[in-house]
Amino acid sequence: MTIRLYNTLNRRKEAFQPLDPERVTLYACGPTVYNYAHIGNARPAVVFELLARVLARRYPQVVYARNITDVDDKINAAAAEQNVPIEVITSRFTEAYLEDMGALGVRPPTLEPRATKHIPQMIAMIERLIETGHAYAAEGHVLFAIESFDDYGALSRRDVEDMVAGARVEVAPYKHHAADFVLWKPSEDPQPGWDSPWGWGRPGWHLECSAMASEHLGDTIDIHGGGQDLVFPHHENEIAQSVCAHGGKPFARYWMHNGFVTVDKEKMSKSLGNTLIVHELLKQHPGEALRYVLLSAHYRQPLDWSEDSIIQARRTLDRMYAVLREARERLGVVAPGEPGEAFVAALEDDLGTPEALAEMNGLSRRLGQALNDARGDEEDGKAHAMAAELLADGKLIGLLTADPEAWFKGEASEDDAAIDALVRERDEARAARDFARADAIREALTAQGVVLEDGAGGTRWRRGG
Repeated sequence: MTIRLYNTLNRRKEAFQPLDPERVTLYACGPTVYNYAHIGNARPAVVFELLARVLARRYPQVVYARNITDVDDKINAAAAEQNVPIEVITSRFTEAYLEDMGALGVRPPTLEPRATKHIPQMIAMIERLIETGHAYAAEGHVLFAIESFDDYGALSRRDVEDMVAGARVEVAPYKHHAADFVLWKPSEDPQPGWDSPWGWGRPGWHLECSAMASEHLGDTIDIHGGGQDLVFPHHENEIAQSVCAHGGKPFARYWMHNGFVTVDKEKMSKSLGNTLIVHELLKQHPGEALRYVLLSAHYRQPLDWSEDSIIQARRTLDRMYAVLREARERLGVVAPGEPGEAFVAALEDDLGTPEALAEMNGLSRRLGQALNDARGDEEDGKAHAMAAELLADGKLIGLLTADPEAWFKGEASEDDAAIDALVRERDEARAARDFARADAIREALTAQGVVLEDGAGGTRWRRGG
């Protein structure tokens, strides 16, 4: 089956055909590291990392770059507010971002270029744009002249004048056109800056991604991804400067954008106090549950986040882990096999994660039924094959990666040994028919948030309700 992707540029699903089948290139806009990531920031990280996984099944090499923006006015403002050097802010929140995304099952990209390490490439790109008449210097700034690029607005399908009216553009007397955007701007102490032909300054945000993508992936890349909010002006401006700097070559052949995340039907905002920080959510919920919610809606559609959605995701994962635990107890260790055809087909059809998750849930139910059937070599063989397929599905989509016992117990702590001892004491009390003591231990563990599950093979415990 051919992978099909929705191309924002053409507004339709298209068969994916890379420039070079031996080296597929994917670039996704990464974080600006001035604060902890919120759940809306996490969605593209999860979506495009999953895309890289899906592509890697079909192609021998997928080069996935996700940048770190570590020079930006928001970073400058955060450093000034906290009265610390800018590097303190960027280091702290880069580390936090990588840790939090890792907890969501987001594997590191092939490349993670940082803006501050690519200043020479940015300066060189600006020089080419000036030489070819697509940019001009004015009062310490360098700006891209949008009227020099006839296709400006093709991605967002906006008229230039509508763009100016609907966007926050800086009105400055040195601009040739109100929508001309900054490639380079002057810096003043303590703002970060670098020497350039136009004076001490720093790059514009839009320029950074173009320079890093070109440096590591080539002048024309296969897929460029990001949030829907980046279509204009960020990606529109990336196209303009990249195409013009590279002699008219296309910048990206496929453009993919994920939808917004709302919280209980409302847009996340500081004023409403409903901005959900991943770092905090991970203190309350396992990363796989958060990942499940992020994949529960199709990536191009809006995703409404709620406490109910997390609870439902946790319950769904609990059911699948319980079946896998039963399979291991009945069949022994099961290794991942090959993912199901329908499951893969769903993901290869423009990352159809709702359909893929439905396939996993259906397979989990069938596996549970098979384990309940009469024992026999043939029945056990079928159950083993289903368990292997379920694990393979999970491996591809980034779920069911924990040991079932560890999943139900939650994060290991020093209390585990004490809980194990109490569970053993309760088993001994029940064997001695000291039911009062057994009930007292159960009540004590329940008060600690520990749930006991009595079965033929003994008593198991897990955290949570």
